Parts: sequence; C-alpha cells; structure tokens
Amino acid sequence: MARDIGLDVQPPTKECTDPNCPFHGVLPVRGQVLSGVVVSDKMDKTVVVQRTFEKKIAKYERYEKRKTKVHAHNPPCINAKEGDNVTVAECRPLSKTKAYVVIEVAK
Repeated sequence: MARDIGLDVQPPTKECTDPNCPFHGVLPVRGQVLSGVVVSDKMDKTVVVQRTFEKKIAKYERYEKRKTKVHAHNPPCINAKEGDNVTVAECRPLSKTKAYVVIEVAK
C-alpha cells in the first residue's frame, strides 16, 4: 500500500516549481522511514545519509554501535546540506543505489 507523502508532511512555505517534487504526489513512499545525518551533498539531487543504531549481541547480552550509509534523493524544494539531520522515506528505486527520498530536514 503506497502512501503519498504530500498527505503526511507539510510542503515548504516557498513555492516549488519542480514537476518531480515528492510534495506534488509524483513519488509515493512506502516501507521504512529513517533518520540520520547528511555526510555528503556533492552529487546532483542526491545526498548520502549516515544513520547510527545499536545492535544487540545475544551471546554477550550487550549492544554494539553500528552505522550505515544510505543514498537518498534530495528534491530542490528541500535542498538538504551536509551536516543536516534529515528524515528519509523508502520509495521506488530511482537509480542503482537510490531508493530513498528526503522528506524533511529536522530543525
């Protein structure tokens, strides 16, 4: 079941002229919603988001820190920069490595 992020997230106050903007309902999201920090914004309309989490090691009954990097589409109306805390949502595959889209930048 796909949901339209235009219904869940309020669009930016400035007017967006991008026809492929996810706030216009063209890009439905489904599945995981993750948060992390943008570590790279050098690619065109793409950011690399690093998220950290803890994984339990059952044998030792302790937790270890892990981190992963996710490539996400960065729409022009959001324009996340390096160092921003962002929320990304899973969507259809946009390229070989991109299957997420930035839906908001945390304040």
